[in-house]
Amino acid sequence: MRIGLIGAGRIGTIHAAALSRHRDVGSLIVTDVDPARAHDLADRLGETVAPGVDEIFTWGVDAVVITTATSAHGELIGRAARSGLPVFCEKPVAVDLQGTLNALAEVDAAGTVLQMGFQRRFDSGYVTAREAVRSGRLGRLHTVRALSADRTPPPAGYLPLSGGIFRDCMIHDLDAVRWVTGREVVTVYATGSDAGNPMFREAHDMDTAAAVLTLEDGTLATATAARVNGAGYDVRMELAGELDTVVVGLDDRTPVASTEPAGPPPADKPWTGFLERFAAAYEAEVAAFVEVVRGERANPCDGREALQALRVAEACELSRREHRPVNLGEIPGGRD
Repeated sequence: MRIGLIGAGRIGTIHAAALSRHRDVGSLIVTDVDPARAHDLADRLGETVAPGVDEIFTWGVDAVVITTATSAHGELIGRAARSGLPVFCEKPVAVDLQGTLNALAEVDAAGTVLQMGFQRRFDSGYVTAREAVRSGRLGRLHTVRALSADRTPPPAGYLPLSGGIFRDCMIHDLDAVRWVTGREVVTVYATGSDAGNPMFREAHDMDTAAAVLTLEDGTLATATAARVNGAGYDVRMELAGELDTVVVGLDDRTPVASTEPAGPPPADKPWTGFLERFAAAYEAEVAAFVEVVRGERANPCDGREALQALRVAEACELSRREHRPVNLGEIPGGRD
């Protein structure tokens, strides 16, 4: 199998390395807006570099992996669909809701495959939590608490292009809540703060956000996101039911310290970032994409799943902006 990879940044490098060593991938063709970066990655992996995106679509690849800046996702997904090629794309589908709907319409019209990169669906902790909910081990699920906190903030130049904290950061939690519980979000109430580094205010973004979600069966969920968490990279989910409670992301590297005399000690080596914390999940999701392309499994996270997570993020942003609860029916793109 020959795969074209567009984007040789941090996550592109991770995916390229995983694909390059996969037994069913014969070769990669790598390109990037920064030719030197593409050459460096291709040389390190012993793969082929392409001078531009056009060559990805004319040199005879079997599939495309998109790890570019968000602003390019929608156009590249559409181009791959028109070329009849299956695509793996890092989230989101596009920079906004309309762009997402347009790209998905192209995929639908072409009848091609689009797998989205929500790597938490491949993390062992989230998988086990999903199984606990579905098996009935927890009994009636009544409360979900999800959180994401980055150790250090993203570069200032990234913020205006990110789509904002709900769409860029919290969207992983919003997708995980839906996927783990198997329930749709029906209403949200959200707020945020830009009281930290001035660069967030300058980008019209926030450094901290929180949302209360009501699921279709009455389960209540909270989701919080923080761009700066000095203790370390912290991603967790707690699911409480009438019979039991489970926690995702609680181990000897969780960056929390107990104030109880008999509590566990602080982590010696707290997680530093998402690439380290979810290394195994990133490998698993691209391996799944290879299986999808080979016709060996169903698509584990298609574009419509990404759309539903984006709709919840859009509802959160609308709620924050208008200081009111938002029903998901107000956001276009819902399932009939």
